[in-house]
Amino acid sequence: MANSRALAPVLLFCALASSCEVAFSYFPPPAAKEDFLGCLVKEIPPRLLYAKSSPAYPSVLGQTIRNSRWSSPDNVKPLYIITPTNTSHIQSAVVCGRRYNVRIRVRSGGHDYEGLSYRSLQPENFAVVDLNKMRAVWVDGKARTAWVDSGAQLGELYYAISKASRTLAFPAGVCPTIGVGGNLAGGGFGMLLRKYGIAAENVIDVKLVDANGKLHDKKSMGDDHFWAVRGGGGESFGIVVAWQVKLLPVPPTVTIFKIPKSVSEGAVDIINKWQLVAPQLPADLMIRIIAQGPKATFEAMYLGTCKTLTPLMQSKFPELGMNPSHCNEMSWIESIPFVHLGHRDSVEDDLLNRNNTFKPFAEYKSDYVYEPFPKSVWEQIFGTWLVKPGAGIMIFDPYGATISATPESATPFPHRKGVLFNIQYVNYWFAPGAGAAPLSWSKEIYNYMEPYVSKNPRQAYANYRDIDLGRNEVVNGVSTYSSGKVWGQKYFKGNFERLAITKGKVDRTDYFRNEQSIPPLIQKY
Repeated sequence: MANSRALAPVLLFCALASSCEVAFSYFPPPAAKEDFLGCLVKEIPPRLLYAKSSPAYPSVLGQTIRNSRWSSPDNVKPLYIITPTNTSHIQSAVVCGRRYNVRIRVRSGGHDYEGLSYRSLQPENFAVVDLNKMRAVWVDGKARTAWVDSGAQLGELYYAISKASRTLAFPAGVCPTIGVGGNLAGGGFGMLLRKYGIAAENVIDVKLVDANGKLHDKKSMGDDHFWAVRGGGGESFGIVVAWQVKLLPVPPTVTIFKIPKSVSEGAVDIINKWQLVAPQLPADLMIRIIAQGPKATFEAMYLGTCKTLTPLMQSKFPELGMNPSHCNEMSWIESIPFVHLGHRDSVEDDLLNRNNTFKPFAEYKSDYVYEPFPKSVWEQIFGTWLVKPGAGIMIFDPYGATISATPESATPFPHRKGVLFNIQYVNYWFAPGAGAAPLSWSKEIYNYMEPYVSKNPRQAYANYRDIDLGRNEVVNGVSTYSSGKVWGQKYFKGNFERLAITKGKVDRTDYFRNEQSIPPLIQKY
């Protein structure tokens, strides 16, 4: 132990010095009788390491599991959990993992819908690097930029931005407990998507540990690698430790409304018009729909005041019947908990809360829509599907404006020109044996919707991960391109090949791997 303490400053210096970084890629042979854990404790304090035998292991593993389906004993769990507090710990975990054939999975906020950031579908020796202790945010209000660690939650990023300026924002996800690392890696969008696009396209630099344990930034990693980490899905291309993001202007006052409409109040006719109007509205206005049972709630954010929103709505979307009584004026930072939770009474507590106790059993799917639905489809959705036993929720996010104007190849996120709206199918249940009806509903409505959504491929959003779309096959220790293409083109369309080629350049042995990680495609020259 004394030797480990004496070596700590040297190891930290080595982790930061370029001459030592090169040595990481050689993976020296293990010392006699040393194992993965022995390798780790030489460079990482033991208090940051949790073996399965540790009494704290279950609580550390479970603290950010958001979907209780993945807490059951039949899930393959990591051999170890590593909770780094600095970049050198992450580098050491990769080096030791390579040396002892222990793969690394990475968890930031734990919202991976399939839990692949902390579980495996097949028996495998792997460890989890859990980034929840690395959650610093540095905001430069004058430069309109911020550096944020991957382990921070979106709420922590938003709150830090608001402390620097009430008129700057960042266009990431709606839920403040989502981890920054996963959200930005898969794209990331929320109520600002029509004004400023996705989170990933507003990333201007990263700090990343590659498959050799080497630390990179945008300049050293190269254009293809930097392109790939901004929307190509988490973990495939290395461990992003921190992100530098561009902050964007918002007015001092934004206006939120939430207008519920039941079927008896004409919800079907209104939503039938919404699908034509919402993608064509000015970029400052976003109106999404949350449909549950025989009711649709029209939830909007407008970058401006009620005084200017009201005539705009009366002109563009009079069918909704919006009037000044529906307006809730507030700052952008207040809108985050108001949209998510329905109140703004304790903004700081809501944004900085890390004790989320809402951990249902859940199933998720997604779709993209390019052609308006026939009215009969809306009638079926509200009259039949949403009132069936086990019915879930459908969320409709309109596209258009900035998110649709960006070229498909600008980032790996390809859902751009021509998209009217995205659909997320969400289903919750609250007991281990209560999933039959919800799971059946999710599968059946997804099949019903097939004729009316995108085709060739039927697209899906990478951050709404769905293992039913396909999973990698591993041959000779490497995920095959042909198996990855099955699901990969649904998330990334034509960008999938470039992602796989990039993976072949930066991680050709497929060290960073899960059931839906990008497989390496090795180009022949």
